[in-house]
Amino acid sequence: MEHVGIAGRRVRSGGGSGRWFSGRWTVDASRARSNNFVVRTGKRLTAAVVGGGIGGLAAAAALTRAGIDASVYEQAPVLGEVGAGVLIGPNSVRLLHRLGLASAIDEVGGLVGEGSTYYRHDGTRVAPVMTTDSSGWAAMYGMHRADLVDVLRRAIPADRVHPGHQAVSFDQNAANGPATPRPRVSFENGAAAEADLVIAADGIHSTLRRFVTGQSTPVFSGSVAYRGVLDSARVPDWPARVFQVWMGRGRHIIVFPLRAGRLLNFVCFVPADREMRESWSAPGDPDALRAAFEGFAAPVTGLLGQIDSTFWWGLYDREPLAQWTSGRLALLGDAAHPMLPHLGQGANQSIEDAFALAAVLKDAAAADVPSALRRYAQVRRRRTDIVQANSRRNGERYDQVNRTADGRDRELIDARTLRAWIYDYDVEAEPELTAPTSGLNAGCLEVRSRPVTATTTAARAGTRPHTSMPILAP
Repeated sequence: MEHVGIAGRRVRSGGGSGRWFSGRWTVDASRARSNNFVVRTGKRLTAAVVGGGIGGLAAAAALTRAGIDASVYEQAPVLGEVGAGVLIGPNSVRLLHRLGLASAIDEVGGLVGEGSTYYRHDGTRVAPVMTTDSSGWAAMYGMHRADLVDVLRRAIPADRVHPGHQAVSFDQNAANGPATPRPRVSFENGAAAEADLVIAADGIHSTLRRFVTGQSTPVFSGSVAYRGVLDSARVPDWPARVFQVWMGRGRHIIVFPLRAGRLLNFVCFVPADREMRESWSAPGDPDALRAAFEGFAAPVTGLLGQIDSTFWWGLYDREPLAQWTSGRLALLGDAAHPMLPHLGQGANQSIEDAFALAAVLKDAAAADVPSALRRYAQVRRRRTDIVQANSRRNGERYDQVNRTADGRDRELIDARTLRAWIYDYDVEAEPELTAPTSGLNAGCLEVRSRPVTATTTAARAGTRPHTSMPILAP
């Protein structure tokens, strides 16, 4: 791929405009600005993926595997994820294996398996945590977000990843070929990208969402999450290779391994006060965190006693969007369906989105792209609406909202049905995704959400309304 400047001067992708540093490609933003370059595409179907996080890189990797020329544009100057750990389960691990990443995941992930357990705050054992699919295939890993980004990066050609590109605008019909218009994304650094389709994988604060659907207000859950990692050597009695959930009224803590067990990831959920509701994230106070879990059993208080630093995040999602696509632009991952973390499915559903896109586009001609994207949205909405709703519900379950402790425990014992439905799913086996694409551009209207009435006032007050999103069972 070549970048062509306004004066027509050609430079190789990355040549003179960046450098490889510490395993990552960095872009000289001033050079990009002076070139004011536009990405020209070849004869193959082409995709510009905006966002270089887990969803964006998974999309580029899956599209590349499908024979589509995909490039990634990330606003940060270096590829990498902030934050701590993410849990990937069988429903996404089976897809990553198809990218040839099995060994890399084994190397940098923390395998989670037998012995994973739900506990009451006092240490009473409630139920085992399901960590396999229903066939018994063990494929659940805790991964540091930065590690997962690095793993996904291996499945994409080096010259197709462009950090230092913050999207600022989108034009659906900027470039007109002989028969098919092509969209253009413009970036803050003066560059632009043209392709047959554009994928907005730029998160809950997506810049490109407004070109697809109307204003959508994030819904605050009423809770914040303290996150961080801890050297497992500091808590030598903590069991290896397990996922644990410790639950009290209004708060709970989740712990799982990273980096082959050398690190432990902790996520502690507590009710938010007014100051916390006014910000998305901030440095956390370890002493305040410890105080919030006073009275929990010794394994929890012992682990929290070793924490030196942490960050907290406000927990937000959105009501299901009425529309995911507009012409040749499609939303993916958190840009389409941000989820609360209580089923551990945010990253997993983004990866499923990526492979669904690749399936509908694999044999598509340029003229078929809008119809293929509508079909992607139609199929994915049926699943992500259910997962998103149950993510909300599961957080309320953990925190014993409108439940007795015994009632909550009974629900967790019965949770295998939902978990099996999530983990057994193979997005590439969806018949509607693999049907022939040619000739569909006149049909396949996108399924839209039923009307919702978000209880915004209650949400801003920090309560957990969430009555507008249907709680669906598989």
